[in-house]
Amino acid sequence: MRFTGSEGLNLWASRHGEDTAPPVLLLHGGGQTRHAWSDTAIALADAGYCAFSLDARGHGESDWSREGDYSARALAADLSAVIRSLPARPVIVGASMGGLTALLTLGEDTSLDCEALVLVDVAPRLEPRGVRRIIEFMRHHQDGFETLEQVRDAITAYNPRRPPSKDLSGLRKNLRQHGNGRFYWHWDPAFLNHANAPTKAGSMFDRARLELAARQLDVPVLLIRGYYSDVLSDRGATELLTLIPEARYVVLKQAGHMVAGDRNSVFTEAVLQFLKERPAATEPESCRTATTEQHHETPLS
Repeated sequence: MRFTGSEGLNLWASRHGEDTAPPVLLLHGGGQTRHAWSDTAIALADAGYCAFSLDARGHGESDWSREGDYSARALAADLSAVIRSLPARPVIVGASMGGLTALLTLGEDTSLDCEALVLVDVAPRLEPRGVRRIIEFMRHHQDGFETLEQVRDAITAYNPRRPPSKDLSGLRKNLRQHGNGRFYWHWDPAFLNHANAPTKAGSMFDRARLELAARQLDVPVLLIRGYYSDVLSDRGATELLTLIPEARYVVLKQAGHMVAGDRNSVFTEAVLQFLKERPAATEPESCRTATTEQHHETPLS
């Protein structure tokens, strides 16, 4: 299905579940596509939700920005437009770039109706080394791949803890094949003009701005961190919990930054448990409800 983002961009999404069910909006990380959420979206639908997994601008099937604008401002404007077009207040699950976008958008625009927020391995404080490793991986393969086996090997080298994929057809959804026969990642190379390590001036997401947005959040929040993540440290997670004292905190063992991909069933279980136990939402005029529980760290194996 298609949403209309900022500047009229077409943003494509997959929907799983009945359109009358409570909506959950799934936002992928930079350089990914909506297909990263396939298993989670199906599980959410089976649990009685309507899951919308969205391709961010310049990613997957969504339009590329004519101006090459992949700034935090543009991503937030897209998300605002999508939220307002949904039939009911959504739960938002955002990984990496998607999580930062959601944090910024909901914290800065109190008029947006939202039920809850799940942040996946992301917070205002990120580890520069881990972010730099992601960016270097994305820059290193701009000349594409000759075969799907080369794609699999590159992913395995980046994330050796995850077993290599035996079904290469799944990789095909994250790639574009040009007339020369080579495979390229399914995102606009201009995106890299905005992707910077968090220590650099003019980085994609400003830490001080994110911290201020986090303080303004008044929805139930779950933070999920991969135990082996080199992007979000325990220190970064703890700092977020001081900004959002009522947030819940779950650590997934045997998972890195790509939490949902590394331990999908355990990840989805944690999300469903949070949705089941979160406080009931307030009325629309004060929709940004707060949880009354103190945050706690739950390690999941």
